[in-house]
Amino acid sequence: MTDISGFRTSLADRHGAEFAVRMRQARVAVAGLGGLGSNIAIMLVRMGVERLHLIDYDRVELSNLNRQQYAFGDIGRYKAEVLQEQLLGINPYAAIKTDCLRLNADNMAEVFAEDDIICEALDAAECKALLVDTLMTKYTDKKVVAASGMAGLGSANEIVTRKLNGRLYICGDGRSDCADMPLTAARAAVCAGHQAQTVCRLILGLE
Repeated sequence: MTDISGFRTSLADRHGAEFAVRMRQARVAVAGLGGLGSNIAIMLVRMGVERLHLIDYDRVELSNLNRQQYAFGDIGRYKAEVLQEQLLGINPYAAIKTDCLRLNADNMAEVFAEDDIICEALDAAECKALLVDTLMTKYTDKKVVAASGMAGLGSANEIVTRKLNGRLYICGDGRSDCADMPLTAARAAVCAGHQAQTVCRLILGLE
C-alpha cells in the first residue's frame, strides 16, 4: 500500500502544495448521504479533504441505486457506514467520522460543533430549512452550502451556485421538486459537483 507521504505528494503534484494542505486541514460535514451527499463526499475526498463528517440515519434501499453511490450488495446497510468504507478505499488515511442519526432541532447544533463547512444534502424541505436556520443562528463562523432544485429533465446548465450572504450558498435551479419530477443520476451529480466545488473554493479562500 502507498504510504501517507506518497499519497499526499501525489495530490500536491496535481493541485499544488498549498491547495493540498488547506484541503487536508479543513473540517467538512455532509448532512444527508443520498444522491447529493454520497456524490459530494466522494468528490471531496478525491480533492484531498481528509477530515470529513458524514450524517445520515437511513439505510440503503433498492430505489437509491439509480442515482446514489451504492451497490446492490449494500442494501439494508447504513449509508454512513457504506460510504465511510468507500471513502477509505479512496484515501485510507482520511479521518471519516459518521453519525447514524436523524437530525432534529434538539441535536443539530451539537452535531456540527466541530465542523467548519456543512453541506446540506437532505431530502425534506423542512429539514433543509431547519438545518440552515439553526446553523446561521447558533454559530457566527460556520459556512453552509445548501441545495435547492436538481430534479427534472431540464438542462444541467440551469443548475447554478448563488451566494446569499457571507456564510450561505445555494446550489441548484431553485425551483424543481423531486416530489413531482424525475430525479436522474446526472442532474443530481451536477448539483453535487456545484456543492463540492463551492466547498473547495471556500477552503481556499476563493469566495
